[in-house]
Amino acid sequence: MIMITIKNISYYYSQSKPKDEDIIFSNFSFDIKKGEFVSILGQSGCGKTTLANILAGYIKPIGGEILINNNPINKPGKNRILVNQEKDLFEWMTVIDNISIGTSNLLKINKYLKLADLDRYKYKYPNQLSGGMKKKLSLTRALAVDPDFLILDEPFSSLDYYTRQSLHLELDKIFTITEKTIFLVTHDIEEAIFLSDRIVVVGGKPTSIKKEFKIGLPHPRKLNMKNTKQFDHIKLQIQKNY
Repeated sequence: MIMITIKNISYYYSQSKPKDEDIIFSNFSFDIKKGEFVSILGQSGCGKTTLANILAGYIKPIGGEILINNNPINKPGKNRILVNQEKDLFEWMTVIDNISIGTSNLLKINKYLKLADLDRYKYKYPNQLSGGMKKKLSLTRALAVDPDFLILDEPFSSLDYYTRQSLHLELDKIFTITEKTIFLVTHDIEEAIFLSDRIVVVGGKPTSIKKEFKIGLPHPRKLNMKNTKQFDHIKLQIQKNY
């Protein structure tokens, strides 16, 4: 069942007489199925973050449209939440108060606090948490709104390697249990393979789809999958098209 349709969108930075180098997307299209984890993978500057903001409703495409459950997106909404690499927590609020910004439903708040193993830190402040725990809190706050669709724009890029590894496992656990539809923006090939059901590799000017890869690894994922021949084969094929 298709949940998100990106239909012939066009976008360019200069809205009057754009030059070729200003054009980011021109009739760009693809679909995301309900309950699918899709990553978009590409070099810096190819419009990945712009696409995330269009999906979130923060930016309007010049042409084309975005449909979620056949409804066009015209503005931000609680049916989809964007989590990015920026610091987005309120430092003067406790963990539970940060989560409560999006919802007052205590059952949901406590459900996701427990799912993210943050329930024992609910009365702590962000400055009392590690970088990885802060990012888990951002994800938990987004999930507590109970969106249909979660948009992640390089959320782990500022973290060290081992913290990212731990959060990959946490995110996969959340994805497996909640069956949310997730769209991840990344430039990290291993991150994309480990988390995704499907990877869309993009590039060029204007940005277009170079190749799509279906990842046949079962959920929940385990870190030792990265040492398998199947993982190495997928990585090599993506590198050839990156």
